[in-house]
Amino acid sequence: MTEYATLAGGCFWCTEAVFKDVIGVESVESGYIGGHVPDPTYKQVCGGDTGHAEAIRVGYDPDQLRYADLLDIFFATHDPTQLNRQGNDVGTQYRSAIFPADEAQETEARAAIERAGETGGKIVTTIEPMTTWYPAEGYHQDYWETSGRSNPYCMAVIPPKLQKLRKSFAARSRAESV
Repeated sequence: MTEYATLAGGCFWCTEAVFKDVIGVESVESGYIGGHVPDPTYKQVCGGDTGHAEAIRVGYDPDQLRYADLLDIFFATHDPTQLNRQGNDVGTQYRSAIFPADEAQETEARAAIERAGETGGKIVTTIEPMTTWYPAEGYHQDYWETSGRSNPYCMAVIPPKLQKLRKSFAARSRAESV
């Protein structure tokens, strides 16, 4: 049975590309969560006034991938020490956040934050209530595969994230090299 993790770690194009490469992940959907505007658009969320984060909803097989392992990959492939930003993407819509589906996920999220903090730096990742999930517009889905390789921003950001995944979690990666 598929379980879901909802994570925000900056640009959803970049986080989506990483998790699509993880063994045990069955689906990754880009979208918006955590804000106060119903049915937000990409333009509204990018404006920073809706309160939403760019996020991904990861469907995974718990027999192949534990939620804790998924969170460790999340922390290793973005910078959880940057408040409301990832690299050049600045604003609350790029915050580092976990949206647990239940108490068990919240407990695992707290433990993952502790583990991430052991590697140095103050972790600013928040644990936020699961609110309404809004899928991003269609052209944002599968972005790395469909458009990202011709986007200079994606070419600068995504390959290093994939290299981190493939180096630190080689047994979890679908591919061996970028």
